[in-house]
Amino acid sequence: MTLAELENAEQRMQRQWYDLVMAEQEGEPLEVLEQLYDSYILLVEEYNRCSDEYLQARQTWRSSAPKTKKITRPISSRHDDEHIRLAS
Repeated sequence: MTLAELENAEQRMQRQWYDLVMAEQEGEPLEVLEQLYDSYILLVEEYNRCSDEYLQARQTWRSSAPKTKKITRPISSRHDDEHIRLAS
């Protein structure tokens, strides 16, 4: 699952919610509103599935990425000619 696919699922879900709200404001019959709501719930479930897959894929990628350590010298080991500025 890619980020683009996840964003696409989110956009479909948001469009369906907008359609539902507009239909309610236009006074559509209850049956139409229920159908729109049912479609919205299906898209929410799809988004949740996509989100779970995306997060799993990211976690897998992170755990398989090589670990690198940044080695730095402690301040006490710096030479006298190196100047350190402290925030004031």
